[in-house]
Amino acid sequence: MKIAVLIEDSYNLLEAWYPYIRLKEEGIEALFMGTGKESYASKEGFPAKADVSVKEADLSSFDGIIIPGGYAPDRLRRFIEINDFVRDSHEKGKMIAAICHAGWVLVSAGILKGEKATCFFAIKDDMINAGAEYVDEEVVVHGNLITSRTPDDLPAFCREIIGFLRKKQD
Repeated sequence: MKIAVLIEDSYNLLEAWYPYIRLKEEGIEALFMGTGKESYASKEGFPAKADVSVKEADLSSFDGIIIPGGYAPDRLRRFIEINDFVRDSHEKGKMIAAICHAGWVLVSAGILKGEKATCFFAIKDDMINAGAEYVDEEVVVHGNLITSRTPDDLPAFCREIIGFLRKKQD
């Protein structure tokens, strides 16, 4: 299995690295996918080197996407390639996992209509206006969409991601 962890400047350190490392611990290939630069800085300045660019990758070879929060989602959503990748993957039933402000990417990709989801409370109205049924829970799984609210929810978020991917492997 191969999972893209989307990365852009001002990403949330924990929300990017925790799932990335957990997937690797489980023997699942995780790649940081950027928008075109070589390296991206977290909100705290911690670097993440892109393994691949969304503009150059064979997007069909990925089994899922993890979108960390922070302020990176506001940058990610500005790239048509990111929105297309998320939309196409969602339509193919591939895993889409978004935490915190990452819901903004789901909004811009146009995949929330009729979906049950959660997010950081500050973007709840955006999610609802995009057609989501908002639920305030640590993790919400609805079909192939997995969403969480904050770094505190990372253990439940990663547990559901790994569980989803294991079921796909069986």
